[in-house]
Amino acid sequence: MHDYQRIADRIAADILSGRLKPGQRLPPQRSFARRRGIAASTAGRVYAELVRRGLVVGEVGRGTFVRAAPVPSGRALTEPATTAPVNLELNYPTAPDQAGLLAPALAPLLRPDVLAEATRTAPATGTPAAREAAAGLLATAGWQPAADQVLFSGNARQAIAGALAALVRPGGRVGIDALTYPLVKEIAARLGVTLVPLAGDADGIRPDSVAAAHRTAPLSALYLQPTLHNPTSATMPADRRRQLAADLRRWELPVVEDRIWSFLSDETEPFAALAPELTYVVDGLSKRVAPGLTVGFLVVPEGRTEQAGGALRSGGWTAGRFALEAALRWMTDGTVARLVTAKRADAARRQRLVAEHLRDFAVRADPRSYYTWWRLPAPWRADTFTAAAAARGIAVTPGPSFAVPVTGPVPARSPGPPASGAADCVRLGLASAPPEALDQALRTLASLARGTPHGTGGLPS
Repeated sequence: MHDYQRIADRIAADILSGRLKPGQRLPPQRSFARRRGIAASTAGRVYAELVRRGLVVGEVGRGTFVRAAPVPSGRALTEPATTAPVNLELNYPTAPDQAGLLAPALAPLLRPDVLAEATRTAPATGTPAAREAAAGLLATAGWQPAADQVLFSGNARQAIAGALAALVRPGGRVGIDALTYPLVKEIAARLGVTLVPLAGDADGIRPDSVAAAHRTAPLSALYLQPTLHNPTSATMPADRRRQLAADLRRWELPVVEDRIWSFLSDETEPFAALAPELTYVVDGLSKRVAPGLTVGFLVVPEGRTEQAGGALRSGGWTAGRFALEAALRWMTDGTVARLVTAKRADAARRQRLVAEHLRDFAVRADPRSYYTWWRLPAPWRADTFTAAAAARGIAVTPGPSFAVPVTGPVPARSPGPPASGAADCVRLGLASAPPEALDQALRTLASLARGTPHGTGGLPS
């Protein structure tokens, strides 16, 4: 074992034991080298080893800091990664008396003759009745999908995986917002797909950024959240959508449009209305209804049903028949519509709590959404604040969890850095905590942010 590895082991032990706490700043490398009596190059290798192990993070101009415990790979925002009493990481809304609203439609499924049919397998195309119901549910004033273009998956995440698997070969490149839904990063990694973070502004991905990336090395597809983007809550305005759609049609570049949160918005022009021959629409019932008994929807361009259906089947991502039958009843008897109405009102109430308690801070949120992107005041950092919040029984998601790392070739004429400042941000998921607990949690977090981090001294000798 090399000397730098032994030194790194000792520092790692201090971190794991709690002697060095999340957010604590390590001394500059030259100071560390003098204190330890080692060469500056050795100190650099020690710090690089700690970064490689995920124990510290270095920030240009600010120093090197002990990281908060990372979210375990593959679990980001899908299941609890913490035992904190108030969880503002997971984000599954529940309407009042939701179980009571769902139960009547399930009762007929328990009849032996109906249950026998409902427990059979279902193809990726579902059933004719389910396709008609889903097409009606997803329709907006500006877009009406054809029933024969609807496919079904176990949930929206699986629909994303199916769409990417159908469109992108291993090693292919997919353009994406520099801040995005973390599970897309996991899905892409497992499919061998390279994500290319694209520069954006308040209106979303910039068309010149897409053009620059596509010129550098051709993209295979684009992944977009144009309505209530997670984590920023931004909605891409109509003129930006039209400009981007025109470019994509010229390049014949397909797009995966994630509309999982669009049910909270009255926005009426999905991207699929502008480029239907290129757009694969992802949606589902996990947010509208519940995550434990849900289905995902994948609406594909005309003539692409077999290709996308094959991807869903090969990945084992098709919907279960029982869930499909339950979803059909909820979509057709008005249950989903009633839940959507209730959840829109609930989201608005929760955003009013954010506006009340975080009014003195730099937050980005849409009054219709279930999350808030919070740029923390100095000297707080995402890791430091996440750890301090956890110590008070509140789980939040650090901003870097949403950042897409830059890999592969960089455009020669890049329109600017794709993302900045995620290390100073956290996302608050507002949906899962009971309203009273959310109210108190926001009070606590606001008070915490007005203070300063503790334990930011140098490394113990």
